[in-house]
Amino acid sequence: MANLLIGEEKKFWRGFRRNEIWAYFGPAFVASVAYIDPGNFATNIEGGSRFGYRLLWVLLWSNAMAILIQYLSAKLGIVTGLTLPQNCRKHFSRPMTWFLWATAEIAAIATDLAEFLGAALGMYLLFGPAMLAHGWSKTETMVIAAVISAVLVFVILALDLAGYQWLERGIMVFVGVIGVCYAFEIFLVHPDWKVAAFYTLIPTLDPKEIHASLYVAVGMLGATVMPHVVYLHSALVQPRRDVLLKQPKIEGSSRRRSYLHFELIDVFAAMNGAWLINSAMIIMAAVAFGHLANPVTTIEEAHHTLGPLLGPAAATVFAVALLCSGLSSSTVGVMAGQVIIEGFLDIKFSIFLRRLITIIPALIVIAVGLDPLKILILSQVVLSFALPFALVPLLVLTSRTSVMHSFASARRTRIAGWVSVGIIVTLNVVLLGQIALGQ
Repeated sequence: MANLLIGEEKKFWRGFRRNEIWAYFGPAFVASVAYIDPGNFATNIEGGSRFGYRLLWVLLWSNAMAILIQYLSAKLGIVTGLTLPQNCRKHFSRPMTWFLWATAEIAAIATDLAEFLGAALGMYLLFGPAMLAHGWSKTETMVIAAVISAVLVFVILALDLAGYQWLERGIMVFVGVIGVCYAFEIFLVHPDWKVAAFYTLIPTLDPKEIHASLYVAVGMLGATVMPHVVYLHSALVQPRRDVLLKQPKIEGSSRRRSYLHFELIDVFAAMNGAWLINSAMIIMAAVAFGHLANPVTTIEEAHHTLGPLLGPAAATVFAVALLCSGLSSSTVGVMAGQVIIEGFLDIKFSIFLRRLITIIPALIVIAVGLDPLKILILSQVVLSFALPFALVPLLVLTSRTSVMHSFASARRTRIAGWVSVGIIVTLNVVLLGQIALGQ
């Protein structure tokens, strides 16, 4: 057994040296978009503006949990050849499957609505001032921004027609643009890196505002761990799995184990990239807005404040990052919705029809003049309710030898998984309680 494991490790590192691993990069980067979506913009800006660097540790621990959860989702897909919704349909009772589908569908709809509104808001921040100056109302401008955003998302989804890697590359470009935008913002604000490093490693809350800082910290966690990409990641690994298992002269278990090695690196790189971008959001907000008399708590307010403080370029770059976040996360949300409905119900559903259906409620919300930022907040509450119904089935399935065989999660992995779920669920309950009490 020891010689077999050593042989597999040698094969893995030979593949790494041959740059084989780069062919497997992509699924985790698509999933990582959910960790830098418009909801993250809102919570990170508020956290940095109100509490400076103090809540950076929340992102570090959220990222650690995200790495574990996303890897388990990918592992389930690689080992079984089925998505998480398909595995739920196969291994759980019909009433349970229908219940899980209902919660997953609610999460997907709420996510897609929020991400689409985020894209429209990014478009509005970039081009809205010029339209407002020519007599357009804010509602009319937002409707036009939403329609343009919808067209752009259709174009991004069309990349999949050229092959799954083209869509992945398109999403990775968006992630790269968001990263470059925030690198530029960090360059402008000149943060105190020693203080940032301290609060990243040492968990603290503001002693003067313990309840408020806890509320924001839980909100940051709720905006970070998203249920829809837990379902999606198990589907994103399938095309590469199909290619890998067709390779000759390799034992089946070795092929799956090799892919798991590659996907672990993919997850580690993508999730840490998202963590750095989220940390940059907090650091930028802490330096740029922390000294103001009133904290900046909304995306639109942050955009309007950046211009006078750091120059028009800073505000423009911020809007570009938000637009890229909204477009890419909206695309990923549609993909997740398709995986959910096809997996739980065992039907074929056009991804373009899915996009068209979710455009309608978003346009209604904008057309009647509802506040997109309030809808974003409401979506986070909905996702908090739905999150356990994605995580618990994932942990149950990946722990069963009847499902995973020799790849079933080890004891330490199961413990880490259930601890993570316990923390996430507990903190989300705290968040919902505080929202209900109006604190």
